[in-house]
Amino acid sequence: MYLKKSLILVLFISFSSLLKSQNLKYPYPLQFITINIDGQKTKMAYMDVKPENHNGESVLLFHGKNFTAIYWNEVIDFLSKAGYRVIAPDQLGWGMSTKPNAKYTFEMLAENNKILLDSLQITRVNVLGHSMGGMLATRFALMYPGETTKLILENPIGLEDYKKFVPYKTMEQQYKKELAATYASYKKYQQTYYPVWKPQYEKYVTAQAAPLKQKDFPSVAWINALTYQMIYEQPVLYEFSQLTVPTLLLIGALDRTVVGKDMIPAKKQKLYGNYPALAAKAAKQIKNSKVVLLPGVGHIPHVQSIAAFKKNVLSFLAVQ
Repeated sequence: MYLKKSLILVLFISFSSLLKSQNLKYPYPLQFITINIDGQKTKMAYMDVKPENHNGESVLLFHGKNFTAIYWNEVIDFLSKAGYRVIAPDQLGWGMSTKPNAKYTFEMLAENNKILLDSLQITRVNVLGHSMGGMLATRFALMYPGETTKLILENPIGLEDYKKFVPYKTMEQQYKKELAATYASYKKYQQTYYPVWKPQYEKYVTAQAAPLKQKDFPSVAWINALTYQMIYEQPVLYEFSQLTVPTLLLIGALDRTVVGKDMIPAKKQKLYGNYPALAAKAAKQIKNSKVVLLPGVGHIPHVQSIAAFKKNVLSFLAVQ
């Protein structure tokens, strides 16, 4: 192992100072809950936004791998105005939460969020997950169907099994790749999320790249490698048929995201990541589900097309 467990805990303070230096901030006050992971005391950061006129329901937001809860600002705003209590955590390993050196599994992350909800005395919740957060949201709904009211999957990765066509990388190889990351490489990847790049998207690259300036960036790179392996090794699509909660697949129709796409021969890349086709296939397996395609939209509908995203989310949540 490249990094000893005693050195791997990244304090959220350093990340916080970097965000402030870049004029980035969380849209609502952060709170922290202590969770024990493999004998390590960790702190999970989250926003708990209570509406003025609560409708009795809550929404739990799961961010993607290259993001933190910062990018939910407009989503939190429209949900809270509609009467929903909104819980938006940074998963352990991301953002302002501790980054423990541990075996990362979607089960572990789902359990962390259940612990968080229990601490807030929330017994039923609507779950919305974007990208990697869609895989986590699926796992959460599978583990806690009685606590999950509805499930919204926003351009979830994992609609196909990457192990079948993306070459395997050892942890050593993936760690070296993560260590070699630069602002430019992060931006190049995030540019693939949108049909047209706009200046307002730059802040999300800045947020992802903030840890590059940390002295302990090697520990962040190690966590990034561990969580890549989690996505690669732990598909959820084979369990879609076991989902029992009403499910909306809200899909940017132009999205062609594939985890590990750069390792696939160029002539074969177009065979994978067709989100409209993959979502339609998933919907056939998920009971009580529907697909909504957003024309002209890429991987992050809630950033690129917030009006269409809001309309479809609120409409789905309102159905009794």
